[in-house]
Amino acid sequence: MTRAKNVLGSTLEPCSLSPRTGFYRDGCCNTGPGDAGLHLVCAQVTRAFLEFSRARGNDLITPHPEYGFPGLQPGDRWCLCAERWKEAHEAGVAPPVVLRATHISALEFIDLATLQAHALDAAADRREGSSDRL
Repeated sequence: MTRAKNVLGSTLEPCSLSPRTGFYRDGCCNTGPGDAGLHLVCAQVTRAFLEFSRARGNDLITPHPEYGFPGLQPGDRWCLCAERWKEAHEAGVAPPVVLRATHISALEFIDLATLQAHALDAAADRREGSSDRL
């Protein structure tokens, strides 16, 4: 079985194990046949985004222990639906993304330049002298 790729073309890295994210709760923004929402974008959520999402009917703040969902706080990383992230971007409240943990299929909805403009890991890559990967 081949491992999923990220938007940079390398192996998809974990997004978050605490809280455990991903459609499959494997810590990665993996996708598959049951993932109708396409949880592809690894983002570090902000208060503005959480409020935006709640206003759109997807409350990511309130814990739901019956589903193993702890509720999110600003600074948590979470696999977001590509369309919701794009919608938040268009509204000016898109949270920063982790390119290495964002599934390559996100590029079907959001162009790489837009994701790079919101990337948390772009600064780290530049510090490491590997900006050619972006």
